[in-house]
Amino acid sequence: MFIPHTPQDREEMLQKIGVSSVKELLAQIPQDLLYPVLDLPRALSEQELSAHVRALAARNKPLKNFIGAGIYEHFIPAAVQALSSRGEFLTAYTPYQAEASQGTLQTIYEFQSCICSLFDMDVATASHYDGATALAEAVLACLRITGRKEILISAALHPHYKEVLRTYVRHQPGVCVKESPFGADGALDLAALEKNLSAQTACFVLPTPNFLGCLERANEVAARVHQAGALLTAVVNPLALGVMQTPGSYGADFAVAEGQPLGNAMNFGGPGLGIMTAKKAYMRQLPGRIVGIAKDKNGRRAFVLTLQAREQHIRREKASSNICSNEALCALNAVIYLTLLGPQGLREVAELNLERAHQLAERLEKLPGFKRKFTAPFFNEFVLECPVPAKQIVRKLEKKGIGAGYALGADFKGLENCLLVCATETKTEADLQAYADALGGI
Repeated sequence: MFIPHTPQDREEMLQKIGVSSVKELLAQIPQDLLYPVLDLPRALSEQELSAHVRALAARNKPLKNFIGAGIYEHFIPAAVQALSSRGEFLTAYTPYQAEASQGTLQTIYEFQSCICSLFDMDVATASHYDGATALAEAVLACLRITGRKEILISAALHPHYKEVLRTYVRHQPGVCVKESPFGADGALDLAALEKNLSAQTACFVLPTPNFLGCLERANEVAARVHQAGALLTAVVNPLALGVMQTPGSYGADFAVAEGQPLGNAMNFGGPGLGIMTAKKAYMRQLPGRIVGIAKDKNGRRAFVLTLQAREQHIRREKASSNICSNEALCALNAVIYLTLLGPQGLREVAELNLERAHQLAERLEKLPGFKRKFTAPFFNEFVLECPVPAKQIVRKLEKKGIGAGYALGADFKGLENCLLVCATETKTEADLQAYADALGGI
């Protein structure tokens, strides 16, 4: 009973199978299991529906956004959407027989190449569902490689990433997830890390910047992790790599990220773009697909799937993962964005993020009762300690048209008065001052 069927179509089908109504057709199903009859208003015409939706949208209150916490507001050049929305991309962005589409394979190859260059890593996959699932897949690879059962993560890892990771390993026999604390400066407590690393540790998950915005001493962490015989999985902000040291430079075995900051809109939190990279030695442990270059029988360049460790291509029990969503349109946005900016442009955008966030922090710290909670270096977001619970600040500034930040109390005990504040290149001097004035006014 699909929408395109007219009442006459339905009557003819019911007569053909010998029943007088849909109710009679479903009579054998207990009434309490049937979906209730919906009391819907009359159907609207296209013109009426458009007007209705516009009226609903007008009720939204626009906020000047200073919220980060994993999804970030960045300027996206118009060319990104103009190119990725072309018909040849929109109609072929995720073919199940990708090996037949040279255009799709080329865009994935270019994406992988850009990501390898940006991360300074040997190999990148086609993409994953989001940053959290990319991390979980990397950790599963570490378990397979080391044969160990303990996963050690930073306590300052994104709370949602923690939940996804625990969901992935919940039914893995003997596998456990432990947290290593951060210190008073907001960065990882290195002494505690040394104590927590053991002969059972398969990997350590290092977010930098971490969820609190703080940059980690990645070289020192990597040395300790590898000395314990464990693998290092880094979680990074790809845009921050325009000014930060790369995962490859400090010897990360795997490096993952949420690729949304690279030319993808926030879209109420999704879709995301899971980025996953690794050292060449671990290439065959990667899930999903890897695109490479070969030659056809006439000697011409041809893009091919060179590694296909997913359940659609090999026996399910041999697949490195059974969840290998390829966010190809989001990856296309990312590669167009990176190509438009180039290395220098990406660095300039990253520097603007760094500058805006530090300018805002300086202004807010001048307000009575407010101070920066942690002293570790930060990129484009920081923790602001408030004289009252952060949730109150969020509610009050919302009434002034400002998204004040992310209240940390629900995720971190003892940080109930702390607000995670973000400022990107989209914020002007006037925006920063307006935030400071609004905060001072309450």
